[in-house]
Amino acid sequence: MIILGTNSIKDTGFDVANSLRFNTGSSDYLNRTATSGNRQVATFSGWLKKGSNGVDTNRVFLEYNSGTNYFEIRWRDADNLRIYEELNGGTGFELITNRLFRDPSAWYHIVVAIDTTQGTAANRIKLYVNGVQETSFATETYPSQNYNVQMNVANKAVQIGAYSFSGSNYFNGYMSEMVWLDGTAAAITDLGEFDEDSGIWKPINVSGLTFGNNGFYLDFEDSSALGNDAAGSNNFTVNNLTAIDQSIDSCTNNFATLNPLAGRNNPNAYYATFSEGNLKLVGNSSTNNGNAFSTMAFNTGKWYCEVKMVDADNSLFPCVGVITEDLVASANSPSNAGQIGQNDSDTVAYAPDGEKVVGGTESSYGDTFTNNDIIGIAIDCDNGAVYFSKNGTFQASGDPTSGASKTNAAMTFTPGKYYFFGGSVYKNTNDIEFNFGSPPFAISSGNTDGNGYGNMEFSVPSGYYILNSKNLAEYG
Repeated sequence: MIILGTNSIKDTGFDVANSLRFNTGSSDYLNRTATSGNRQVATFSGWLKKGSNGVDTNRVFLEYNSGTNYFEIRWRDADNLRIYEELNGGTGFELITNRLFRDPSAWYHIVVAIDTTQGTAANRIKLYVNGVQETSFATETYPSQNYNVQMNVANKAVQIGAYSFSGSNYFNGYMSEMVWLDGTAAAITDLGEFDEDSGIWKPINVSGLTFGNNGFYLDFEDSSALGNDAAGSNNFTVNNLTAIDQSIDSCTNNFATLNPLAGRNNPNAYYATFSEGNLKLVGNSSTNNGNAFSTMAFNTGKWYCEVKMVDADNSLFPCVGVITEDLVASANSPSNAGQIGQNDSDTVAYAPDGEKVVGGTESSYGDTFTNNDIIGIAIDCDNGAVYFSKNGTFQASGDPTSGASKTNAAMTFTPGKYYFFGGSVYKNTNDIEFNFGSPPFAISSGNTDGNGYGNMEFSVPSGYYILNSKNLAEYG
């Protein structure tokens, strides 16, 4: 499956600078205490990129009055959306979509417009995804007319990314442009628009909307105050999130991550765990290796990423490199088909013992590497060459800017196939973190590509670009 990513628009008009990366394992969330507001009319709007599927505790938004009285928006374990109010231990109202949302590369714009003053029941709660109203529901129960929803209640909790009162239920993934309008049931066109050229739904500037008493606009642009309300003073308390969790992966420039849907090496056996917005890969087996590949692929242009070795305790693993679409698609057969560097002359891995692996054959290549080293991967799809660097130095005197001469490339190939970045970890001690431009770890230098994108530890080779939707629209 080749993914170019949602919002693959070169020029979006209105650009969103940041998102916030939530990690379930770190119990990340935001919270504040509400004041008295409108309990019949409100709007939630947020851009979300999922980090995991099949999790019933993936909370997005919560207004909590008590354990038996609350309003929530979340993804369920079947990966459908649920808009729900619990009232005195029963159901106040509930919408559960038939549609499923499982794409880890996609930004979803979720809008819930509430207006219980409406005479028609189906107009009292409207759900939109990427600009289109959802009308097909597995469960469809609406509130009565003029119903007071469990929202905007004075001195009660508002949470983003959690139902923390149970000590679990944390969101996993990215959030951007989070909006709550107290007293306004916004039209969908107040919150986004379709691009006139591509037809893709995209954000617009919402700063001029009427937010009301409890309303807020979280743009996540201030890394020192990630809960800052850009529309007023309804700021959120930040829990377990730090400046590193501020991401430049956003709903107007979608960055590659690792794809948890393509992470296995043998049938029905998952030997790696994904976290930190699908940028961290950790082995979870004592006997087998697990593999992961980027959500975005490319068959033209020149591309660069970096991988930090958090824990590299084996001579062969973790290894990193590039792999073709056909090997990713057939990752279960033959054995090791989905492992970087195996079963084909068009895939290459760089291993901790300093050797490269091409088509399953190891050969002497470069320096050994270990914990905290950063490996750069540069692939030239126009000329057909792959190069590796260790801590900024390209190995074996390779020159990624050499073009058609392919000077000392780790692997050469005939252009035309689609490629993915990827890595392989072995045993439950291997731990690596990918930087596709928005790193999950601290960067000391801060380098960008020629278009000004990315936050890389080392210089991006001239003519090479970070893997995101804007660069793909231009070069991919």
